[in-house]
Amino acid sequence: MERLRGILEGKINENLIQMILSNPKENNGIKKIKIRPVLLKEKLYFQMTEYVGTKVFHKNIEKKQLIEIVIKTIGHMRQLEVESTKEHLTVFVSKKGKMSIKNKKLKIEKQSCNMEHNRKKKYILEEGQPIPFLIDLGVMTKQGKIVKEKYDKFRQINRYLEFIDDVLPKLSREREAIIIDFGCGKSYLTFAMYYYIKIVKGYNIRMIGLDLKEDVICTCNRLAQEYGYNKLEFFQGDIGDYNGVSKVDMVVSLHACDTATDYALAKAIKWNAKIILAVPCCQHELNRQMESSMLQPIIKYGILREKMAALLTDGIRAQILEGCGYDVQILEFIDMEHTPKNILLRAMLIKNGKRDFNIIHPFLEFINAKPMLLSLIKDLE
Repeated sequence: MERLRGILEGKINENLIQMILSNPKENNGIKKIKIRPVLLKEKLYFQMTEYVGTKVFHKNIEKKQLIEIVIKTIGHMRQLEVESTKEHLTVFVSKKGKMSIKNKKLKIEKQSCNMEHNRKKKYILEEGQPIPFLIDLGVMTKQGKIVKEKYDKFRQINRYLEFIDDVLPKLSREREAIIIDFGCGKSYLTFAMYYYIKIVKGYNIRMIGLDLKEDVICTCNRLAQEYGYNKLEFFQGDIGDYNGVSKVDMVVSLHACDTATDYALAKAIKWNAKIILAVPCCQHELNRQMESSMLQPIIKYGILREKMAALLTDGIRAQILEGCGYDVQILEFIDMEHTPKNILLRAMLIKNGKRDFNIIHPFLEFINAKPMLLSLIKDLE
């Protein structure tokens, strides 16, 4: 460790671009730590960003404190990368605790780091490039400038695209991939998906939006034609009754009310969709069913019963998806304008085969619940 301490003493200065601690021994704590230099009142500090689950924590520390944190952490985060303007240092720690250090001198010196404390965030859809649907939404001017009052919506769209960008490699580039947005509504996120996946990333896709409102569907189809989005279509209809395609690669369902989310998930499972993104809303089903003598002291309070039912509903859906061969993440999404619901279920198909719901059955018996999603899946068998 003294060797590493000496190296850090020489590397941590104004020439540092970034440091990354990664590859944790355990998955139940900090996933990654990023460090970069910042100037605060003309004094050099180091901004440390910790990634814990879906949350991110920032703090600014001095050099001496940073070195002690790195020395203490390197046993738990088994890889350290130090990137400076002149060299790239990598430290590996084996399972047995053996440390190896590699230092590579750069042939071409890199530009020094931007040490502003509050750097402008880089978004997937950048400001400055006019985008038709964002202009029509009033989010962007014709010159590509974000309207100040609409910046939250711009941030929300980009956050949504970040979730999609993570899973895009699951989509095939060898054939046309089909994406369905159930309950698409006014479809500004549908347009954002199409623009990003088709136009920016160059995937060969066909996208379908489905909603019950005829006037909304007419408007969306008109806009799609105006923008030249010829592989984006909108149809009026109910999720449960939709049979317009026999194969779907990606299913999206944002704020489909109550069991409408279950119908969307069941359709996705039936199609063996590779990607599922769902932000559930208005989960009333479990609220009506839930009974438990052990939970009664808590669920007798209406507001707590409602919140608990919503969280349990999302957890049950996640477990059922896992029982169908999906790898599921429950992530925090940015609040929408019309609802405080902000939990995103993101599921990726990892295996097809026999469905197994044994893990969830004892819990369903405990709360006396018969979820719609489980019934819909059994009807498919």
